[in-house]
Amino acid sequence: NMIESALDIERWNPECLFNNTDHRTDLNGVDRLIVRRGQPFTISLYLRSGSYQPGISSLDCIAETGPQPSEQYGTRARFGLSSSIDTSTWSATVTSPPGDMVALSICSSPKAPIGRYTLTLGQSEKIEFILLFNPWCPADAVYMDNEQNLAEYVLSQDGIIFRGSSKHIIPTPWNFGQFESGILDICLRILDMNPKCLRNPGKDYSGRRNPIYVTRVLSAMVNCNDDKGVLLGNWTDGYEGGVSPLFWRGSVEILRNWDTQSCQPVRYGQCWVFAAVACSVSRALGIPCRVITNYLSAHDTNSNLVIEHYVNENGELIQSRDMIWNYHCWVESWMTRPDLKPDFDGWQASDPTPQEKSEGVYCCGPIPLRAIKEGELTFKYDAPFVFAEVNADVVTMMKKKDGSTSKVTTIGLVGQMISTKSVGSDSREDITHLYKYPEGSDEEREAFTKANHQNKLLQENPDLGLHVTIKVTPDMRKGCDFDVFAVVTNHTEGEKKCRLVFGSCAVSYNGFLGGNCGFKDLLNVQLPPGAERRVPLRLNYSKYGSQVTEDNLIRLAALLHDYSTGQAKLAMRNIVLDNPEIKVRILGEPKENRKLAAEISLQNPLPEPLDNCCFSIEGANLTGGNIISERLGCTVGPGEDAKVKIYFTPTHSGLRKLVVDFDSNKLCHVKGYRNVIIGKLPV
Repeated sequence: NMIESALDIERWNPECLFNNTDHRTDLNGVDRLIVRRGQPFTISLYLRSGSYQPGISSLDCIAETGPQPSEQYGTRARFGLSSSIDTSTWSATVTSPPGDMVALSICSSPKAPIGRYTLTLGQSEKIEFILLFNPWCPADAVYMDNEQNLAEYVLSQDGIIFRGSSKHIIPTPWNFGQFESGILDICLRILDMNPKCLRNPGKDYSGRRNPIYVTRVLSAMVNCNDDKGVLLGNWTDGYEGGVSPLFWRGSVEILRNWDTQSCQPVRYGQCWVFAAVACSVSRALGIPCRVITNYLSAHDTNSNLVIEHYVNENGELIQSRDMIWNYHCWVESWMTRPDLKPDFDGWQASDPTPQEKSEGVYCCGPIPLRAIKEGELTFKYDAPFVFAEVNADVVTMMKKKDGSTSKVTTIGLVGQMISTKSVGSDSREDITHLYKYPEGSDEEREAFTKANHQNKLLQENPDLGLHVTIKVTPDMRKGCDFDVFAVVTNHTEGEKKCRLVFGSCAVSYNGFLGGNCGFKDLLNVQLPPGAERRVPLRLNYSKYGSQVTEDNLIRLAALLHDYSTGQAKLAMRNIVLDNPEIKVRILGEPKENRKLAAEISLQNPLPEPLDNCCFSIEGANLTGGNIISERLGCTVGPGEDAKVKIYFTPTHSGLRKLVVDFDSNKLCHVKGYRNVIIGKLPV
């Protein structure tokens, strides 16, 4: 038996440039070691004396994470040199020929907790590194086998979030910026500030091996309702002490503000901001993630899968806790679900917007999309709430002046046009089919039966005798006056006499009602058999301009009373006013580390002047992780252009989004963007 002798290390080089590039973490920088689990990395050792002898030389390696590393919890691993790498566990081998420089290859377990590690080699050498989830590794729970998807859902630092309404979808650019300077450290700090970690750090660090656990922690920590979370939600019209959620162009500023303000919540967020920040953190940690938008999203407070709406005799909604949000954004993360029966791997929904408590905390998910589609409401986590968001039934009741109520016939669709950005392009991908079967199909009925969704199962077809719908023109720009129409049709054999109340009011995207924008009450609408009548309602900027919120939404409601039967029918529709387009021209040939100018302009569409005009830009690897703003010194009159030139210096080559925001006293937070392809400088 030969006697083993420990390697005598004088110094070492963690080869950050090589390892980080090989592990696709180099966008975080190459000044420290950041690697992904289940994939080997190489460290160069320089020996003080002797040389490496296969079979004789030994090296004791210990990898540790967290404040109480233990082998039982999986937060400490001890291993020596083996003849080859075993990628299923912590292992090390030497890949260089005998000599005084030793190339040491180390592989972490694909099931190791993520986070900050210390690697101790022999008696004294300590190497610090960060370990991330590895969606490129088949043995990792977040493995994804498609390069285009990985480029979009892990590596892409910008994207598109869909807002507006289901009939008028508006794309909004977002700078995720997950690899910008300091962001990864902030993401790890978010994990460290979570109450589970503060209560029992040993157990929490152990839980970080599991993307299900990490995703659930993030859905609680992106809002601040029970903890030192990142964002404070605000759905009122006043944003004192902070900024409107529409102010943000990306996640970087939000995460940095939270970090520098000693983990005080950043003011303010709404659903797309919560979702976008959760997406940035997930991608930073290596979990594939995307932001999705569900149009006409139900917020079912009493878990009966029914949204009860009450209207008065003018068809005006009476505010209640059960709401239908014009749209609602959450995130989907990609992972396996070994805790559930087979076939529920893949996209999992989780929702960081604080709406209802789950296990005593404001968090939601992750729940497999497949569980929602199949009506498996007992599956973890929070299946009933998400199921209701896309499937709840809407029941409308009229409260009369004498206090009595009667049912109103209305077509209320929930969970429409579920949308996310397409892989590799800015177009919209419709993913409604991942959440629900086609309407009226046998499979849909089966899912509703499983979910005990009695209301939908007992639904009878509405009587179409007298029909009312709302039609609009395609051109509804903020600042213009335009007509909307109530279309009343008589499908019966006899003449009908009815009353039509056609009203409009400002509304926020989550269903809170504002002031009146125009109203009409026709007491005597007569319709011969088969007849159709279009009743216009003029919406004037002079009236709606002061009422609409930054969401640019107006709710239209047409209530039809049939005098002969006493029945009432209601048509409702939210319309979005279009903001003007921001035009962006790039001057100069875009190359990395070369100063460029963006010429940015916007035409004032309002019949009144704009003051305090300001353009801001930001973009991952374009603006050095900062926001660059330019104020206009002058007032911009009706029909005039606001125009600026802003300079920026890109730091990396590739396709990048320059996100632009315009703000003024009358026109707030208009968003635009320009895709810029940055070329490499010749070496």
